[in-house]
Formats: sequence, C-alpha cells, structure tokens
Amino acid sequence: MPMERSVSSRALALIAVAGMVGAGPARAADPIKIGVIAEAQSVVGASIPQAVQLAADEINAKGGVDGRQIQVVTYDDKSSASDAVRAFQRAVSEDKVNLVIASYISEVVLALMPWAARLKTPMITPGAASNEISLAVHKDYARNKYTFHGYLTSAALAQSICDSTKDMLIDLMKVKTAAIMSEDAAWTRPLDVGYEKCLPEIGVKVVDHIRFSPDTGDFTPIYNKIEAAKPDLIVTGISHVGVQPTVQWQNQQVPLAMTGMNSQATSSTFWSNTNGATQGVIFQSIAVPGAAITGKSVAFSEAFKKRFNSDPSYAGYMAYDQVYYAADAVKRAGSTEADKLVEALEKTDWEGTVGRTQFYGKDDPFTHSIKYGPGFVTGLMAQWQDGKQVAIWPKALAQGQIVLPAAVKAAAR
Repeated sequence: MPMERSVSSRALALIAVAGMVGAGPARAADPIKIGVIAEAQSVVGASIPQAVQLAADEINAKGGVDGRQIQVVTYDDKSSASDAVRAFQRAVSEDKVNLVIASYISEVVLALMPWAARLKTPMITPGAASNEISLAVHKDYARNKYTFHGYLTSAALAQSICDSTKDMLIDLMKVKTAAIMSEDAAWTRPLDVGYEKCLPEIGVKVVDHIRFSPDTGDFTPIYNKIEAAKPDLIVTGISHVGVQPTVQWQNQQVPLAMTGMNSQATSSTFWSNTNGATQGVIFQSIAVPGAAITGKSVAFSEAFKKRFNSDPSYAGYMAYDQVYYAADAVKRAGSTEADKLVEALEKTDWEGTVGRTQFYGKDDPFTHSIKYGPGFVTGLMAQWQDGKQVAIWPKALAQGQIVLPAAVKAAAR
C-alpha cells in the first residue's frame, strides 16, 4: 500500500510538471473540430459530410495543420431549419467545434446565421444560393461576419445560365423565347429576378413564369400551360424537388429542351432515381466527373467515387474545397479563435477542385460570397447523356456536344 501511494504521488507530480511545462504544446496538439450540418438523406446533401471527411482524412494523413488533426463532427438536420439550429447549438456548446460547414438549403442557412453571430462561430455554406445570405453580411457586417457564402449566389447562377444559353443554345436551337419554371423557395426568388434580367439581355424573351410549390406532385398542368405559351426553352430553378418534374417531362415527351438549375441532377444517383428520365436534361453545376477544371478536380471525384461508390454532388465539391481552405486559414491565422479565423478566411486565395476561390469584401453587396467570373469560380453546364453527366460548356471544359432530346427534335421538324 505505501508503495502504491508513493507511485501515485510521483505520477501526480509528474503530471503537474508536464502540465506547467507543456501547456503550450499540449494546446497546439488539440484537434481542429469542424462541425458538418447537412441533409444526409437527400440526393444533394449526402455528399457534404462525405466530402468533408475525405478532405479531413487527406489532411490528417499528411500531418494535419501544424501537427493538429482535423476532427469532423456530423449532424443530420433532416432538411429542417429547426433541427439545424439545434444541431448548431449542440455543435458549439457541447462539442466545441471551431467552424461549421452547413447545408445546401438557403432557408436552413438563413436560420443558422443569427446563431453563428450569437455564438461567434465561423460558418460556411457549401450549397445554399440565396442572395440574402451575403447581402445580410454586407448590411450588418459586425454581426454577421461569421457567415461565409461558400457557393455561388443566385444572381451569379442566373448569369452563368444566361452566359451558357447565349453561347450554346441560341444558334443551335434558334432560341428566341423561354419560360421560367422554378420552385417557390428562398433561393429561387433572386434566381428568377436574375433570369428575368439576363435572358432579355441575350435576346431571349420571357413568355411565361411559373413558380410552383415544392410539394407539387403532378406537373401536367404546369407543362400544359408552358406549352400553350409556345416558348423555345424551359429554364428551371429546381433543388428541393427534381425527380417528379424530370420524370414527367420525359414521360409526357414535352417538346421543349430544359436547362437551368436542377440541383438533384448534379448527383450521379439522379439517373437511377429517375430511371433514366433525366436523359437530355441540361443543368448548371460546379463540376462533373472527368471535367478537369483544375488539376485537383478529377483526382477528387475519383477518390470520392472509390470511397463512397458514387460521384459527388455539386455541394460535395464545394465542401471538400472548404475543408482545405479553412485548414489553410487556421494555419495562416495560427489560431482557431473565431475573429482571427474570420480575418484569415476573408483573405482566402485557394485553387481547389472548382476553380480559384476568393471572397468579396466588405464594400461589395455580396460580402463573403465567393467571386464569380473568369479566373474564379464559374461553374459549367452539363447534360445527362446515356447515364453520364457530360460537360458541354464552356468549350474549354467540354467533354461532348449537346444531344437534343427526341421530343425536341421531333418538334423541330
């Protein structure tokens, strides 16, 4: 017994000395905790935690960030803003995360912004598009500076689609008119405003504009109304839904090409989800497998598919890059302290899988949104062809050419 007490005392003394002498290094070795709040069961959202974990594992395998490992803590918000808020509170208060990567749904991110402000925790979205996210940062920077819009705004997405329509479809299909068909959601309101502005600027008249409930099950009346307006093209804003409008467009042989935003179409599972009905659908994406946007694009998509047996959605590409530039920000800041991390993130200049990422500054209305345009992130247009996503725009990244759906060809004749 005396021997045991002696050993215990000696051990305690050693621990105490180690604590005093090694306090600095011990703290430096603490993990960098990244919380991931995502829609794990959805077509688009499933890629987010997977891509974050893949990036973290790669960084950790190379020694981490100045010897600190990245630890990922994931939460499934079940596409619910209230569940996401509870997850954010838990992530910060209980799990002590240093940064949060959250959601592809704009309503969820907008609900989380006040909590990022209150809890002073940096948050990056890998897929929400609503202009209101970065506009809110601009309007009240001191409060909302902790939120980073790590995806293109709805305004930028609309411009990307108009740019591609001008380059690809106007001459090929003699497009002069279009109908806008968007789900009623926070992110599509500014998207549709963008469409209504930029389509006429490229010579395409908007002849109909339909906003439908995400709960819509039968799109027959909608397609009948659109056909009655006799547009040359349907331009979409779809994310929360995707299967139903796509399947019914194909089954009803709607004689109009469909382009625009269809977020679920960015996932490799969309072909099987629609039983091939997505054949011919043209959609905007950040990247697709095999398209070498940068030297990192193909390596990531191949590593993701090898590990998870599927291709990443657009939000997966964004989330993967965000782990890397967040780790770089921690390294440059020399800290995970929130305000220092915010300052470092604002200075991000990182070439990832989707292009060069920089954020707009305080003086830009889209403060903390990623920059759009040549030399930065522009995205691309792709088309589903025989079970594959084929990049068709811009020309420098094109893997193939547009194949017009049979119903569209028949109507053209």
